[in-house]
Amino acid sequence: MENYSEKLYKDKLEAIFTRFPSVQKVPFGDAYKPGLDHMEKFAALLGNPQEKYRTIHVAGTNGKGSVANMIASALSSAGLKVGLYTSPHIIDFRERARILLPSAAAPSGSLRFVPYPGKCPPEGLPTEEPVESSLVPEEYVFDFLCRYEADMDELDLSFFEITTGLAFKWFADENVDVAVIEVGLGGRLDSTNIITPDLSIVTSIALDHCALLGDTLEDIAGEKAGIFKPGVPALVGDYLPETRPVFEKQASEVECPLTFAQDVDLSMDGLVPEILENMDLKGKYQEKNLRTVLAAIDILARNPFYSKLSDQDAVVDAICHTASRAGFHGRWEMVRKDPMIIADLGHNPAALKENFAQLEVMMASGDYSSLIIIYAVMADKDLDGIMPLMPESATYVLTGLESKRALPVGELTRKMEAFREEAGKSFKIVETDSVKEAISAALSLDEDRKPLIFIGGSTYLLSEALHALDARGF
Repeated sequence: MENYSEKLYKDKLEAIFTRFPSVQKVPFGDAYKPGLDHMEKFAALLGNPQEKYRTIHVAGTNGKGSVANMIASALSSAGLKVGLYTSPHIIDFRERARILLPSAAAPSGSLRFVPYPGKCPPEGLPTEEPVESSLVPEEYVFDFLCRYEADMDELDLSFFEITTGLAFKWFADENVDVAVIEVGLGGRLDSTNIITPDLSIVTSIALDHCALLGDTLEDIAGEKAGIFKPGVPALVGDYLPETRPVFEKQASEVECPLTFAQDVDLSMDGLVPEILENMDLKGKYQEKNLRTVLAAIDILARNPFYSKLSDQDAVVDAICHTASRAGFHGRWEMVRKDPMIIADLGHNPAALKENFAQLEVMMASGDYSSLIIIYAVMADKDLDGIMPLMPESATYVLTGLESKRALPVGELTRKMEAFREEAGKSFKIVETDSVKEAISAALSLDEDRKPLIFIGGSTYLLSEALHALDARGF
């Protein structure tokens, strides 16, 4: 087997992106392989590492990344070594698998988190913050990909199945106490659904990935509820009249206790305003996610293994510092102060409705001279459902992306111009060919005053934008 080097690591990583296409590179239909058969065979070949530690499973249309990270941070405050598997990555492939060390076991300042991996962070932000988490090492990734390359070919694995196996095995090799596992897509047929967790969580339901999951809320809820397991407590964070019966039916069929976070009294209900005020995850939508997290903590704390979650002070502090403790990017993230640049990966109508509403509240404060939105969208997203939500007062800097899934910028421009005319809107449109060009254009539009710049509409837009900002070309 080859010895690790930075170049060989990058070559090997690029090879799996090419040979085993990721949805970050190609259309979902070319990368998504529903079903558990291949994943079960791969896990068996790896020694079923997912059975060597406890797990918590998190699904949902929106909010599952935030909920997973907050729960992982809270668990680490309870003295547990916590694995965290999320997707997609924004800056570094290794973001997908992280370990949060027990708070009491981590020497102060022993591990440091640099918000962006290049020479220095965006202007106006601190160079580093204390954090008690680490990414899967490059050497481990390289060794794993070399060691199991023939098996990946023979089993014809998807990119996500490979990364899931990698994370599961690393967590076992590192002897984590518990791992928080975020579903990749759907739930019932997702590669992660080979685990038997201590708690199954569905954060929210909205129309997204309809071609794969179904074109009704009930259909999508059924796919998400597919992570419910016999006897394992299930928690639904946010339900609708159409989706509640679906969750209740699935819970009844598999005979698992079901809780709706909207309906229960929380042990930390009185602390919610204080937590929201002090959280480093600043999106308004985090209020719903926080309620789901606190309900999850109440359920887990009944299990003696998680008894230290009863330390409310430690849990609150951990939740408030989730982003800095876990190295969590892309959720209403302030990436620059002057001018103010905020980035968020919300990409479907349900998520963007909340983001756009929060931008309008910020503009109404009078603190900003103009609103500039750098926007791109995947071709499979509901643009017709998104455009009516867009703030009319904004200038939209549209851009193309490297991903083959992206809607070409020329087509995006034509669709938005047609909507503007049909709806009698007056927003302005600037078309650019690249993300770097879009950032340059946004920074020049109102440079003598105090603009508010928002980057959103696609995870892949955030990835390219944060890399561009990190290059310090602005």
